[in-house]
Amino acid sequence: MPTITLRDVGVLSPHALFHNLSLIIGDGDRIGLIAGNGGGKTTLLRCLAGIAEPTSGPIVRSRGMRVGYVEQDVPANLLNLPLAEAIRRALPAAERESNQWRVDVVLDEFAASPELHTRPLHELSGGWQRLALIARTWIGEPDLMLLDEPTNHLDLDKIKMLERWVVDCRVPMVIASHDRRFLDACTTRTLFLRPGVSRFYAHSFSRARQLLAEDDAAQEAKLAKDAQEIHRLRRNANELKNVGINSGSDLLLKKSKQLRQRAAAIEETLTPLRPVRDGEIRLTNRGTHA
Repeated sequence: MPTITLRDVGVLSPHALFHNLSLIIGDGDRIGLIAGNGGGKTTLLRCLAGIAEPTSGPIVRSRGMRVGYVEQDVPANLLNLPLAEAIRRALPAAERESNQWRVDVVLDEFAASPELHTRPLHELSGGWQRLALIARTWIGEPDLMLLDEPTNHLDLDKIKMLERWVVDCRVPMVIASHDRRFLDACTTRTLFLRPGVSRFYAHSFSRARQLLAEDDAAQEAKLAKDAQEIHRLRRNANELKNVGINSGSDLLLKKSKQLRQRAAAIEETLTPLRPVRDGEIRLTNRGTHA
């Protein structure tokens, strides 16, 4: 079973987009990737695809693993090609003649009418251009697919069709999307990508978002409690220091130093949260998205 493994992966650009990210992507995974705008979704997908390199940590792919990356924009050199030819060009040159039938099979999967096969990409809607990019990747028989905003420009019928296709697909996927209903319908796990602590849940978006809020609340409470303890330790350390100096007690001065060291040790463990806010990540509902 092909897998891709991340071990403490991080990216600086120039500030941290994410760090210490560790996970394994394998059989049956359909992972929803969530982050704020400019929060590193596309960067992570490019790293998984091998197009970009992370700043830290290895990304290990199974030997011979084929990763298909569906970008958001159609390359300029494809825009004048007919739909069927644009997809055929994704095949190795030596296989294009003998595997022409695969183009028709893939286009049938996406419910493309015969009339669309011969139309240049630049004449097609933005939705069909998105589907053409997905079809080009799919015809290469990847072991893992990476989809960057796959529902952009799709109408409701095409979104429902894509949902069915994703669920029926035989390969693991990582899907960066702002369409919460699409994520709920298609994904099995959710990764919230953050500069601080990224969170990974074995649930689709809505349930994962609830768990994230609970985890963030618990972490905030712990931060507040630790901050109070730091304040208490330092206050006591100062009191002991004053008494030790006035009384000439080395024991009290030593105790004061120990309390300050304990406060510093707790302070080093504090990791401020940067919660993902609904408004920040701008997840849409189905009506406004369409």
